[in-house]
Amino acid sequence: MSGPRIKICGISTAESLSAIIAARADYCGFVFFPRSPRHVSLEQVAALADRAEGRIARVGLFVDADDLVLEQAVAAARLDALQLHGDESPERAAELRARFVLPVWKAIPVAAPGDVERAERYRGAVDLVLFDAKTPKGALPGGMGLSFDWSLLSAWKDRAPWGLAGGLNPSNVAEAAALTRAPLVDTSSGVESAPGVKDEALIAAFCAAARA
Repeated sequence: MSGPRIKICGISTAESLSAIIAARADYCGFVFFPRSPRHVSLEQVAALADRAEGRIARVGLFVDADDLVLEQAVAAARLDALQLHGDESPERAAELRARFVLPVWKAIPVAAPGDVERAERYRGAVDLVLFDAKTPKGALPGGMGLSFDWSLLSAWKDRAPWGLAGGLNPSNVAEAAALTRAPLVDTSSGVESAPGVKDEALIAAFCAAARA
């Protein structure tokens, strides 16, 4: 098996979890952000975590979450990593990594070359930088199906572990992986038939294309 590691984010049902496990994705993402159509409750995620145990790694997505939200989510989902998708500072990221003794991923929204350079601030404070498309002001911070100019990432040159998100779907992920050499690719809306509704065929197609 070759190609980048694969994360499918916004998993909220047993059916979609089973589909990404069957497609041999490496990570499932659980969204803990009430404004998102992919938000999961603690009760929901606890049941999903039981099904995921020993079969796929679990990543929790948070947007400027307070300590109580993080504590409850880590316990309910038995998370393997924390993904910070808001305005969390490098200091906050390092604090959470030390507190929960879990890998921390930081999403960096990208629209221009300077945005990629912002990731340098997080080097040493996080375990992985996830380059994602910048969304319009006031919009959700991710899951919008937007992409960015992948050539901007040539400046990063593997300065630290990283991944690629933003508008990835079965029709463009192979090209994205080939052009960027991303060690990890992440999708959410790209494998959905409607916001928050995962499509089993699109999941299988995405994972196959990513590894092509």
